[in-house]
Amino acid sequence: MLILLPVCRNLLSFLRGSCACCNRSSRRQLDRNLSFHKLVAYMIALHTAVHIIAHLFNFERFMDSRLSGNTSLSGVLSELGDWPNESYLNPIRSKTTNPTEMAFVTIAGLSGIAITLALILIITSSTKVIRRSYFEVFWFTHHLFVVFFIGLVIHGVGQIVRGQTDTSLKEHNATYCADKFREWGKDPVCPIPQFAGNPPMTWKWVVGPMFLYFCERLVRFWRSQQKVVITKVVTHPSNVLELQMKKKGFRMEVGQYIFFKCPKVSYLEWHPFTLTSAPEEDHFSIHVRIVGDWTQELFEMCGGERKELLEAWKLPKVAVDGPFGTASEDVFCYEAVMLVGAGIGVTPFASILKSVWYKYCNNDTDLKLKKIYFYWICRETHAFEWFSDLLQSLEAQMQEKGNLDFLSYNIYLTGWDESQAAYFTVHHEAETDVITGLKQKTLYGRPEWENEFKTIASNHPNKRIGVFLCGPEALANVLGKLCISNSEADPRGVHFIFNKENF
Repeated sequence: MLILLPVCRNLLSFLRGSCACCNRSSRRQLDRNLSFHKLVAYMIALHTAVHIIAHLFNFERFMDSRLSGNTSLSGVLSELGDWPNESYLNPIRSKTTNPTEMAFVTIAGLSGIAITLALILIITSSTKVIRRSYFEVFWFTHHLFVVFFIGLVIHGVGQIVRGQTDTSLKEHNATYCADKFREWGKDPVCPIPQFAGNPPMTWKWVVGPMFLYFCERLVRFWRSQQKVVITKVVTHPSNVLELQMKKKGFRMEVGQYIFFKCPKVSYLEWHPFTLTSAPEEDHFSIHVRIVGDWTQELFEMCGGERKELLEAWKLPKVAVDGPFGTASEDVFCYEAVMLVGAGIGVTPFASILKSVWYKYCNNDTDLKLKKIYFYWICRETHAFEWFSDLLQSLEAQMQEKGNLDFLSYNIYLTGWDESQAAYFTVHHEAETDVITGLKQKTLYGRPEWENEFKTIASNHPNKRIGVFLCGPEALANVLGKLCISNSEADPRGVHFIFNKENF
């Protein structure tokens, strides 16, 4: 069952990072695991609808055949099984049977109803609106997949779909005897045909993926039981909470993410967060934007609203599963990259920029990356505050190393009021930006992406340029199309390779 394989995160991480046969192109396909998961789900829903409609027509024909008597081939076939030593073909065994009742008195009917209801609930609760506003609904209803697979395995146990046995086919020539149905049992060439149900075969398709998924859950459970210590809690502007943690044996790469659980908030809920720390640091960290009930409770339990320091032993116990690989891991495989973050979507690039900073501090000679074009788009001025410290450190480090051209960053503010605009205008000539404190001034509005791509293409002819995005789907569509349109047909020319964060 292909629906399970894309959500085996540990298997995908192994294939992505540990398997030597996985080249860069294959890894990009693995990054689309959730898109593939959704596509398979839509196909399952479509074929479920076709399956149900086909059976409705089947049972209508079964009933018509049962009522037609022995005047037709279908009527004679429907009466088989009414006498001893006969096997039936038509599952409707009485002329007074209501076809609707078959759904509630047979294994196939009851399991089919359970499968269909589970599928409806899973798909309807998976819409973007539900996931973002009522994540708990999405999370819990998605676990109805257990009901779905159990129902799928036992759906064929009742053997309603039946066919003529191989032994009977040798004795009873169906082609020859079809027109002699009134002579069945009397003509030695046409004995009464025998029928049997087809044995259930679904388990053969389910057992492999279910075993892999079971192993996946065991690994997740084992890792979630390992002790995690919160070493530092930092409250940033714009309702952002930073948690710095340590865990024995934890190893990460840039751009990876973890699943995070706080049992005091919810014992069952796991939420994905991009790691914002660098592999070179002695801890790992996440930044949590306070946008819902779960994040608000976590914020309060970590002492986010308190002015006084919260003792370490009073911090809640947490569990971590991961890290898991993403497209951003490939950032050091290119000589030039474009990093595009929207709002809190800048978090994976915090890890990348920190790692670059450490590599420059340590004079890493193996660093293939020569140029970073960084774009950060935000609606509010406060959103820049928690990340500007890192950019200022990078700016100072690049200036000290005499390599200011290594990092080209463009920060865009898409929302402001008249009073802010007047303030920006007055301080426009200041040496540093009034919002971020950086030497690079904040830009207002949205990037002219077509011009940006053309400029970068001219700066890096005959190069493969990685484009990494963590942001909304609309922006992904724009950048994806521009990557294609600005890539040359000549394999030796400039090529933009689009990568998007998906988790």
